[in-house]
Amino acid sequence: MSRTYFGTDGIRGTVGQAPITPDFVLRLAHAVGRVLKRTEERPTVLIGKDTRISGYMLESAMESGFNSAGVDVVLLGPLPTPGVAYLTRAQRASLGAVISASHNAYPDNGIKFFSAQGTKLPDEWEADVEAELEKPPSWADSATLGKARRLDDAAGRYIEFCKSTFANDLTLKGMSIAIDAAHGAAYHIAPKVFHELGAEIHCMGCSPDGLNINDQVGATHPEALVRSVLANRADFGIALDGDADRVQVVDAQGRLYNGDELLYLMVMDRLQRGEKVPGAVGTLMTNMAVELALRKHGVEFIRAKVGDRYVLEELEKRGWLLGGEGSGHLLCLDKHTTGDGLISALQVLQTAVRSGKTLAELLEGVRLFPQTLINVRLQAGQDWRKNLNLASETEKLQHELNGSGRVLIRASGTEPVLRVMVEASDEGVARQGAERLAEVVRAG
Repeated sequence: MSRTYFGTDGIRGTVGQAPITPDFVLRLAHAVGRVLKRTEERPTVLIGKDTRISGYMLESAMESGFNSAGVDVVLLGPLPTPGVAYLTRAQRASLGAVISASHNAYPDNGIKFFSAQGTKLPDEWEADVEAELEKPPSWADSATLGKARRLDDAAGRYIEFCKSTFANDLTLKGMSIAIDAAHGAAYHIAPKVFHELGAEIHCMGCSPDGLNINDQVGATHPEALVRSVLANRADFGIALDGDADRVQVVDAQGRLYNGDELLYLMVMDRLQRGEKVPGAVGTLMTNMAVELALRKHGVEFIRAKVGDRYVLEELEKRGWLLGGEGSGHLLCLDKHTTGDGLISALQVLQTAVRSGKTLAELLEGVRLFPQTLINVRLQAGQDWRKNLNLASETEKLQHELNGSGRVLIRASGTEPVLRVMVEASDEGVARQGAERLAEVVRAG
């Protein structure tokens, strides 16, 4: 389905450039409000945001847009994206709106929405909104304008929800944890969640100034957390991104664990507790070693397209609970309706506390396959799908790998680049294979 404004995760761009301008955001909120009014006489929308300086401007525009359509607004202030999803459901609101560009730097911002159930909305809903945007506005008269109020204890409610997903019979007492909130939406939440569960906390990335979100900190720059863990002799490090829907974890030795490994840990924890885990969902980029290790334990593994939205679709289609991406977007659908970095971190820590083992010990059976990824710039008009030499070489390499590796070739969705990835149990084989295919692409 072709859409003008919505991408795979809402609308995103550079502030001050279309579509991330106050006039567009006002029109967008008005259009969303008109769609909501089709089925509800007096809708209520919750609005949360991250810590970007542009959040003030876009929040005001969005509030006005909703009010002008006769929609009431509840302002949550800075709150993680999954926190907005939770409160939308808990408050029985009609919709949740998040102003955030996730792991992007501060010049960017974006808008995404959650349903009344705290889930991502379908393409059809987004198409309805885009169709409404093409129509002239229909301003509510003074008597039917929406109102706005602030939910002062939004952060506290979400903190309690996060803590409720951690086993009641366990505690983090005696544990030292370094927290990196990326100067983002969880800056005032993540430290409290872990501290109130008993841990000693060392904070970084918890002093937002509107311009420093994701700046050399957070899940996209985990090297800062590694240094903090080692300097503070912490037992664990937890790094979130700007809107706290993804996580990276570091152990006491400074070893970084990505989302693929953390997904495996969560599956194994449930199996060891006697729970049934029929399957798990990863993406086309999930490391093959994790797939093989899960299947060894009788857990079916399915690959979705890259993007947590597609992982969620596959989970819902199969009635499964666990899935995720290597980037740290992890889904535990019996804990939350959407990916949540804090809740995912708590699930990992819960596994370590319950087992009494280190993460390295828990992952002894999984050695990630080396992956080589080469981005090859495509020439104007170059159609890589019609490259018969590439198809032939890809098939030949896949045969040579003989089940001990795989090839993935996909076009970037944002730039004229072809991503060539080869994964193999041997690093040299992966590197040589990727270089071989990249040369075929360049030769046209």
